[in-house]
Amino acid sequence: MSPTSSPDGSSSPARPANSPAGGPATNPDGGPPRPRPGAEPAGPAESDGAPSPNPTTLTIKPDPSSPDPSTPDPSSPDPSTPDPSTPDPSTPDPSTPEVAERATRDLAAQFEDERPGRVLTGPAGLLLTTAALAVGALALWQVFRPLSQGSKFYLIIFLAGVLPLVFLAYPADLRLPARLGGRRAGSADNSIQAPASTGPTVTDWVLVALAVAACLYPVLPIQIGSGGGGYNAFLDRQGLLAPTDLVLGTVLLLLLLEACRRTTGWILPAVCLLFLGYGYYGGLLPQSWPVAHAGLDFSQLVDAFYNSDSGFYGTPLDVAASYIVLFTIYGAALELSGAGRFFVELSAAAFRRSRTAAGRTAVASGFLLGTVSGSGAATTVSIGAVTWPLLRRAGYPPERAGGMLAAAGVGAILSPPTLGAAAFIIAEYLGVSYLQVLGWATVPTVLYYLGILLAVEVDARRSGVRPVEIDVGSPWRLLARFGYHFASLIAIIVFLAVGMSATRAVVFAIVIAAVFSYLDRAHRLTPHRLVTALVTGVRGVLAVTAVCAAAGIITATTTKTGLGPQAAALLIGGAQAVTSDPTLVLVLTALLAAVALSLLGLAVPVTASFVIGWVIVGPALLDLGVTAPAAAMFVFYFAVLSEVSPPTALAAVAAAAVTGGRLVPTMWQTLRYALPAYLTPIAFVITPAGLGLLGIGGVPRIAFAAVVTALSVAVLAVAAGGWLPGVGPAGVPERVLGALAGITMLWLEPVPVTVGVALAVVAVVGVFVRRGSIGRSRPRTEEKM
Repeated sequence: MSPTSSPDGSSSPARPANSPAGGPATNPDGGPPRPRPGAEPAGPAESDGAPSPNPTTLTIKPDPSSPDPSTPDPSSPDPSTPDPSTPDPSTPDPSTPEVAERATRDLAAQFEDERPGRVLTGPAGLLLTTAALAVGALALWQVFRPLSQGSKFYLIIFLAGVLPLVFLAYPADLRLPARLGGRRAGSADNSIQAPASTGPTVTDWVLVALAVAACLYPVLPIQIGSGGGGYNAFLDRQGLLAPTDLVLGTVLLLLLLEACRRTTGWILPAVCLLFLGYGYYGGLLPQSWPVAHAGLDFSQLVDAFYNSDSGFYGTPLDVAASYIVLFTIYGAALELSGAGRFFVELSAAAFRRSRTAAGRTAVASGFLLGTVSGSGAATTVSIGAVTWPLLRRAGYPPERAGGMLAAAGVGAILSPPTLGAAAFIIAEYLGVSYLQVLGWATVPTVLYYLGILLAVEVDARRSGVRPVEIDVGSPWRLLARFGYHFASLIAIIVFLAVGMSATRAVVFAIVIAAVFSYLDRAHRLTPHRLVTALVTGVRGVLAVTAVCAAAGIITATTTKTGLGPQAAALLIGGAQAVTSDPTLVLVLTALLAAVALSLLGLAVPVTASFVIGWVIVGPALLDLGVTAPAAAMFVFYFAVLSEVSPPTALAAVAAAAVTGGRLVPTMWQTLRYALPAYLTPIAFVITPAGLGLLGIGGVPRIAFAAVVTALSVAVLAVAAGGWLPGVGPAGVPERVLGALAGITMLWLEPVPVTVGVALAVVAVVGVFVRRGSIGRSRPRTEEKM
């Protein structure tokens, strides 16, 4: 989910606009905008509410006392602009705010979970805008006046409104070699094709018509042979589909696979087909195999997909139609009100005079933008477009800066109150309120950003980072003038706390954001802008709707075949083959699950990764006594961490494109910054005390778990960075001891924690001893010289 918007009607910060004025910027050779290695990306200027590319530009005060030889002379031409000696009249001037803003947005599009779509104009653009507006209005209507036929009826209408728009908004793009990597395709040189600007083809219009027919067929009160007859008649045929039902169900199955291919690439459709093949051919497997089943014929599979509550119209689609679309509209409204600009300026103002101002600004910007954005890669590009010039002037190498930006950007999917789409699915699967899920995510999010900030401090001292003074105002003055942008975010929490549903809470938050926006003349949410936010929110949910509906193929197949318990038994059996100790079996199962989820997340989007992980890995953890909240959040975190996991590391690829750094070193730097996020989920599944990290178990348990884990994160940051702030460098022995100490303390029991603290103390003493030996050797060296 990418709940951000742009005033020109683009579906997200990373998607092209759906209006003539919103065409993507291109470079002279017709490709996507490409920041050259070492060049400053053009920072977006203030606009009517820029989306994911940060809608602000920070000014760096020159520091004559500490010149930066790697920074071009301020009097020289900006390296991010084309050479004026070779003008190209057909290319827009990249120095203008509008083109710079679009350039950043288009760059973000290449690293989103969703593929960039078309720029539609004329009748097709008008049709898409009108249909998106109708779907958005229906979603809002459903919050206060639910359709009397029930939620499944609403899901059928919602999918009928959204799926045809996918074939209008996303081109077929059947160039197989360039897209075999699915959503992970791409490289640091940004060699991905620019979003298509051509209109829909005849094939696209045929698919639109088929999508409308296949989606609306269950509710049309028309008798078609032995099928049709309306919604109730369709439900009565569950388990005994008519031939017409079977044909149109198959058509919808194929359309959803094609929609996923267009929006996310080839991998997810291939995974869905793998599950489909397992359901159909699984009966041919030797019955002695644990994953064998009795076998299902094709009509049984279509019935499970088309006419059951676990198929196309299951929980994932319900979440997309009820929650994600509303939060996406809210994010669009908040961005159009100027909140993104305020968040970045506040981050810069808070740390403008500190030695690590550049690094802290990047991390704080990622956290604040993450509160309204559920897209890690897009947030990475957003904060990178503004803070990379600061980081470069401070002396950060491109790879290290890219790692920091990627880690901070991925926090967008982990930061309350707008978590990624999978968080809403957790609430539905477990039957809890979204507020509870936010509570579970709070402490791990704080620990995640604590680890990044500590790594920033360590790097600043180890690498000799220069202070950079940022020309922004006082943070208190900014808060006094624009602090109202926090009002709607706080209101969501308050509304949830008093028992209001998440859907109503976010609608009222949109109203609050619209009212307060009139305090800023440049960003007032006029009726026109509110309509833009509505359309943008619906277009932003097209891809995730296709993914969620297709996820029904996976969940329905798993339910019909019993694959979940069988896979859980295999996972536990693998751990039991190594040891019979129950505690070690749990630890090994958690480690195997973490590896499996990380590998799965390399190929499919976060939402699909969570759904697959929950039906396969979740039962194994539950069978070993792990509580449902801990198991769900474990799967959620490792699904999210695929964004920073080598060898694909989508967010790291995006960061490398911004900084011009080498791709593989940027990935490893990202992994170092995000290290605590890999260890914390394991902590809250292997011991009961780890539930304190999810805010479960009372104040003493929560305080103990939070303090000990924070200490563990600090020790691991020092071990990974090789520097103890305030003391000096840590040698290899001290770093090894620190790593062992940090990992041991994550076993949140008294004895392991005591051992971990003792190891940490020994490591710190070793650093002090090393510092003393270095200090004594320095005078002797000077004396000899």
